[in-house]
Amino acid sequence: MLISKKLDIPEVIFHLICAWLGAAAVEYIMLPPGEHSLADLAGISKMCGLRVAALTAAGFVLQSVLSRSNNSKTKRWRLVLTFSIYAIASAICAFSWRFVILCVLIALYMCIYAGFGWNGGTIPIQKTAREKLGLYQCTTIVFAALFLLFDCAWTVARVHSFSTPTFDFGIFSQMFYYLKTTGQPFTTLERDGLLSHFAVHVSPIYYLMLPIYYIFPYVETLQITQAFVLTSAVVPLWNLGKLYGLQPKYRMLICILLLLFPAFSGGTSYDLHENCFLTPLLLWLLFGIDSGKAFVVFTTAVLACFVKEDAAVYVGIIAFYFVVRSVLHKDKRRLAISSIVLLFSIVWFSLVTTYLSIAGEGVMNYRYSNFMYGGSESLLTVIKVALMCPMKVLYECIDYEKLKFIGLTLIPIVGLPLITRRYERLILLIPYILVNLMSDYKYQHDVMFQYTFGSTACLFYLLTVNLAEIKRPDQRKAVILLALCISSTCFYTINMGTAVKYMSYCRQYSEYYSGQRQLLSIIPEDASVAATTFYTTYLSQRKEIYDIRYGSDTNIFGCEYIAIKVSEVSSYKRFAKEGTIDGIDAFKQRLQNYDYKCISQIDGVVEIYKKE
Repeated sequence: MLISKKLDIPEVIFHLICAWLGAAAVEYIMLPPGEHSLADLAGISKMCGLRVAALTAAGFVLQSVLSRSNNSKTKRWRLVLTFSIYAIASAICAFSWRFVILCVLIALYMCIYAGFGWNGGTIPIQKTAREKLGLYQCTTIVFAALFLLFDCAWTVARVHSFSTPTFDFGIFSQMFYYLKTTGQPFTTLERDGLLSHFAVHVSPIYYLMLPIYYIFPYVETLQITQAFVLTSAVVPLWNLGKLYGLQPKYRMLICILLLLFPAFSGGTSYDLHENCFLTPLLLWLLFGIDSGKAFVVFTTAVLACFVKEDAAVYVGIIAFYFVVRSVLHKDKRRLAISSIVLLFSIVWFSLVTTYLSIAGEGVMNYRYSNFMYGGSESLLTVIKVALMCPMKVLYECIDYEKLKFIGLTLIPIVGLPLITRRYERLILLIPYILVNLMSDYKYQHDVMFQYTFGSTACLFYLLTVNLAEIKRPDQRKAVILLALCISSTCFYTINMGTAVKYMSYCRQYSEYYSGQRQLLSIIPEDASVAATTFYTTYLSQRKEIYDIRYGSDTNIFGCEYIAIKVSEVSSYKRFAKEGTIDGIDAFKQRLQNYDYKCISQIDGVVEIYKKE
């Protein structure tokens, strides 16, 4: 048998966690005086991973011996005590009020576990049958359609108001031009020369969008397609609610809550990204494993890994969660399915990261430089630091912007992903911590960027299954309605305001933008172009285009045409002479030196130059 009936798996896991925390605490306390700071890695670099492992093993044996004479409740309080000692020692040596408050909140959460324990009962999964189209389904469809229209209007308005920069929409719009004409994901914008985008990010999922773009070869098509992809996430979310026995009205409310969730719609404010596929695909993956549908599981697991190299992290952690759950509940079928997915995600991640390191532009490990020491650039160092010193992970979460992000992602859903006695579910918070909170790359903890789509899928799965386990209907209703009120407020104040701004720009200044488009259209489609960042998207449907801010002089001044937005001062800074701020005059002098002549312009707005 895969799972031994004699082995108390929950107790083994508890002993391992408690022993590991104790070992990490001992290793931290044993650091030399003055080396306990968590703000840097000076002290952590002196920790010994082997010693932590040995102490964990010794602690595990000790825990197993002591457990014979203790009742279950006493054992659980042991975990609270271990964490509290570790937290107090860390807070004394690396004091910060925000850090102290975070440690206290976690300790209180552990106290709840100590008082009530783990819920090891049967998970209420139901067989799903086809339902007739009812009032709540129709309402969900209507809200989804409204969100779709809203998202399309918002993002297309960004295109029409010249608000989409080279990084990243200009890159993707040119990449789709190459996909349509050559079948290859080439760009000249991304790295100042002809390069496959897959040398930067391995994202074959983009080929799923190609048939639509082939029929409608416009840059707006990409924004609209993304809106459809995101909106489709309500389908697996509805099915998940059905699987866990939620009434249609609650499924409707959860779907509406997703559409209003600021971290869901906010990601589209930064235009097209492959990450948009993560929310629906990961929700389908979670549904597939829960329902035992092997075809759905393996299809969505492969497609999700095709989104981006780091998508395998989400797939792997989801699979790991189901492995743990299957072991705890002796579920052999789901154990087999999730084990295969876990193995596939590890193999895929290893292959694509190796490819990027050898034949591509490298893996963007620098985003975790706050966890790397000794000249290491490996993600294994990040894992090593997290295992040796978990308090470092907590300390990295107290940055103001990260706390703001936590507030904007957990408060709108009233912390429902945390409200459970099935504590193995907290494994699904690892992507949220790893991707969004541990990194010092500021965009990964901002609700207005694309890095929230994967975490959102995990958060809403937890919200759905935890809500289903609230037995009292009045409590369930109160929780979901409160979440809707908070999310609606956040959506209105954050997302709606941004969207309305762009849409009003298009309406109020239509002639202004139309004039710019008309002027830019005089540049032949087969000509090479250099342009400022907010013009590259409009001019991207060609073989050769460069961004003035990032391109080399050889490529920029080798182009047949140059289009500049006069007010875009950041593009000319590098041309400024020493001691001056405004570089546009110096740039125009360079144009003269390279025999460019202004052939058309809107005074003070846009100028088109042609090489004589």
